[in-house]
Amino acid sequence: MKIRLPEALPRAMEPEDVERLLSVNSNARDRAMILLLLRTGMRIGELLSTTLRDVNLREQKILIFEAEKNLLGRVVYFSGDARKALDTWLEIRGTMPGLLFHGYKGKSLSYPAARTVFIKYLKIAGLSHKGYTLHCLRHTYATELLNALMPIECLEKLLGHKNLDVTRRYARLSDKTREEEYFKAMAIIERRESREHHQLDCELQTILEKTQLLPSHSEELHEHS
Repeated sequence: MKIRLPEALPRAMEPEDVERLLSVNSNARDRAMILLLLRTGMRIGELLSTTLRDVNLREQKILIFEAEKNLLGRVVYFSGDARKALDTWLEIRGTMPGLLFHGYKGKSLSYPAARTVFIKYLKIAGLSHKGYTLHCLRHTYATELLNALMPIECLEKLLGHKNLDVTRRYARLSDKTREEEYFKAMAIIERRESREHHQLDCELQTILEKTQLLPSHSEELHEHS
């Protein structure tokens, strides 16, 4: 017996909300952490367990030797703005081996602590009411790459999904081709209906003019009598 479970759409941040979040004046560590989540699609647990040894600054990539959810190793890449934020943080952090991001006195940063950081910056950006979570940064990453026409098979590997069907959820959310085809077809429908309404209005006007200009049958009989 098979039970079909509900499959919700992933929750991505709106582009303008991403801009508002990144415009917040944050400290070096927090900005680097948020930008890496947004530009790599890493799960928060994966990023918090990343060590300095796992990061290749020159090639702008991070090695994940064992994924948090499915134990699959993978490589993720980060963008120029994330590289800049990371460089700033490493100037403060130093080059000592250990976790890439740490808390007070070098202690490991917990998920609740990272969540508190994210909530703080959401509040500063005026986005607290949107219900965004840290995991929304991963959803945003996937959605933005698909909107930029990245092949879904490539995104599957970057996200570390075992099944392409999981990645296809993002395609439902971000399929610009489907969106464009819908509005193109709807524009045709609206133009056609507009022409039909115009044609009906013209026909009605003709009928009214004929009714007013031509005498009725009884009037014709009266004239001939």
